[in-house]
Amino acid sequence: MGAILLKNITVDDSCRDILIERGIFSRIEPAGSCAHWNLAGDVEMMQCAGKVAVPGFINMHTHSPMTLMRGVGEDMKFHEWLARIWDIESNIDKDFVYWGTKVACLEMIKTGTTTFNDHYWHHPESYRAANEMGLRIATGYEVMDKDDPAEAERQKEQCVRMYDRAMAEWSGNSKYQVAFHAIYSVSEELMLWISNFARQHGLNLHIHLSETRKEVEDCMALHGGLTPVEYLDSLGILGPDLICAHTLWVSDHDIELLASRGVHCVHNINSNTKLASGYRFRYNEMRDAGINICLGTDGCASSNNLDMLETMKTSALFQKSWRDDPTAMPLPELLDCATVNAAKALKLNTGKIEEGAIADLSIVDTDNSFFLSPAPFLANFIYSAHSNCIESVICNGEFVMRNREIKGEKEILEQARKVLSKIS
Repeated sequence: MGAILLKNITVDDSCRDILIERGIFSRIEPAGSCAHWNLAGDVEMMQCAGKVAVPGFINMHTHSPMTLMRGVGEDMKFHEWLARIWDIESNIDKDFVYWGTKVACLEMIKTGTTTFNDHYWHHPESYRAANEMGLRIATGYEVMDKDDPAEAERQKEQCVRMYDRAMAEWSGNSKYQVAFHAIYSVSEELMLWISNFARQHGLNLHIHLSETRKEVEDCMALHGGLTPVEYLDSLGILGPDLICAHTLWVSDHDIELLASRGVHCVHNINSNTKLASGYRFRYNEMRDAGINICLGTDGCASSNNLDMLETMKTSALFQKSWRDDPTAMPLPELLDCATVNAAKALKLNTGKIEEGAIADLSIVDTDNSFFLSPAPFLANFIYSAHSNCIESVICNGEFVMRNREIKGEKEILEQARKVLSKIS
């Protein structure tokens, strides 16, 4: 792993020289300082005058192989859409997941994402694809038994086998975790088993929670008036190792529980609005209670893309609109939700451009119409620009994109088309 020197690059409105060594930011000093550094060995230098460095985005909830399922269930109600997705997924295989994840990595790299928290089947294939593309993935075994005891036992055995295999084969660049789909698709006994498995092995647990009004109403009807959050708390599942996607339909008491248990919550605005699950994510209340809030795109079958810059903009616009408050979700908090908050949830020292942190960043080219005004960089970047202003991306101290070019892109698209031709 060679060193990288970024000369005269803007970081937080100051011009800096950045030295990356062994995958971390080793030196960040005022521009011109590098002339006095005693650099030895293989150092790749890049002149970055007029360009801005931003932390690599962390997509905290997605289903990466769904890049091959865009548009398959448009204009459908949520539970009809979900049935359609499950029908398609009954026919997918490892090749589908591998190449679908490769396509996802292409898209995420081009839009500035360096880490993604995935939730899907055949996870070794997603890990292999992400690892080959140079991105960091958090993924692992996902259980769903639909209240079938025999299936629950089969999945427990498979979960243990896959965990043992991952511990023997995975590199340190990615994070292993476990998951269950949702309270309506997984038996109570299996939810308890997988949450205990996660804690016994020091793993995060990634789930969908309180995504729709129907989920909440059904849960309250089945469990003596308990909301999904209250139900999981009664089972002892809530905790700081739990990452909950959506958490859209939550009460004041739910927020108190999520905060007191240290649960991490992921807002998925594009998916929620497109499927009409809702749009009144209670960001202010959750933030003020001390909940760590992150952002995710969800899968392309519901959000249609993996662009975290778009997710940030849409999240803020809806917060401002439904609250009738233009000060809601200010720019610095918005960026934190897409970077350092997510790194905290995944227990990673990244999401920030600081000495000693993992070197994940995007280089933004401001030589275009979107950055002509004297407005703050974040205002122009999030509200005006598009992701094609991201010129180069570094993950774990290595370039994964230079000048909008990614190695092997043509082959990935060709192979993805072949996979699609087999199932269409």
